[in-house]
Amino acid sequence: MPDMQSDAAPKQTILIVDDTPQNLTILGELLQPYYRVRAANSGERALRAAGLQPRPDLILLDVMMPDMDGYAVMEHLRADPATHDTPVIFVTAMHGTESEEHGLELGAVDYITKPINPAIVLARVRTHLELKQARDRLARENEWLESEVARRMSENLLIQDLSVRALACVSEARDNETGLHIIRTQTYVELLARRLADHQRFRDALADDKLGMIVKAAPLHDVGKVGVPDSILLKPGKLTADEFTIMKCHATIGGDAISRAMEQAMASAGPAAAEQAARAFAFLLVAREIAVGHHEKWDGSGYPAGLAGDAIPVSARLMALADVFDALMTRRVYKPPFDLEETTRIIIEGRASHFDPDVVDAFLACREQFAEVAARFADPQPEAVESL
Repeated sequence: MPDMQSDAAPKQTILIVDDTPQNLTILGELLQPYYRVRAANSGERALRAAGLQPRPDLILLDVMMPDMDGYAVMEHLRADPATHDTPVIFVTAMHGTESEEHGLELGAVDYITKPINPAIVLARVRTHLELKQARDRLARENEWLESEVARRMSENLLIQDLSVRALACVSEARDNETGLHIIRTQTYVELLARRLADHQRFRDALADDKLGMIVKAAPLHDVGKVGVPDSILLKPGKLTADEFTIMKCHATIGGDAISRAMEQAMASAGPAAAEQAARAFAFLLVAREIAVGHHEKWDGSGYPAGLAGDAIPVSARLMALADVFDALMTRRVYKPPFDLEETTRIIIEGRASHFDPDVVDAFLACREQFAEVAARFADPQPEAVESL
């Protein structure tokens, strides 16, 4: 008979379980030339042998054994994650479809009846070992593929994060802000979102991956400032009414820029990509909500659309409080920083007028965490100018 395995490949291991020494001998001598053979003459010993290294690639299991029969052994093997997928062939003198059906229901891959036919035993053993090799190879390939997909998704998310931060930093640089403002406001938004994730009014808007998209999109809230003239954006004093009107346009400029980006991407995309647009652009839609709506106010007195109450997207409501808190707590060209108590007083004063009442309550519940973030990511103090 030709070799059952290549000389270069390690021998596969077969566990033979039978309480009859003669049967163990017959099967062992038959399989020994081609495979590494391990033997057990009881159910308990079979379970111990199945746990030894190298683990068996196939088990030939007698049905009729005292104390623990083959069916009981099979149930233990299937219950153990280490042996759950090991193929088992029942070897039995029992005849009848009922016993075969029971064994197959338990997970056996085949039946061999006694007295055994050597050629049939070798053929079935080889077949099921080849099937196991194929399953194992497929499992390894699937594991590699899943790992590769996860790696590439992680890279894509990192590139997306870097792109968002780079774009946000461009807008902040023109406003004399530091990247720490981006980190602070993004963290404030995340604190609020996680606090409200189980709230009845916010649960749907923050479900699944929506919360993560809001947090990731937060740095783009002021991207529209790139369209505001420096004379207004960098003015150290109070803006005139006309200047403030132009400044308010940054919300619309940012939203329009994101909309144009999506439109241009769709124009150059093929039909297959267009079908995936809803999912692919979900993040940008959230970013647009935040860019356009973070200056809207709960009572409808905000801009650019004068939205009120729940008509303001949840993402924009969270960003509104986060942005105001940061503006109050940090030094600006037109004001010194306020302390935590004064900042809290102003935010409470804006409850149900500037801010969603529940968002203010969420802020109060995690106010100390806000203070920790403000301290940890504080802007560097301006260097004192030495007098000559």
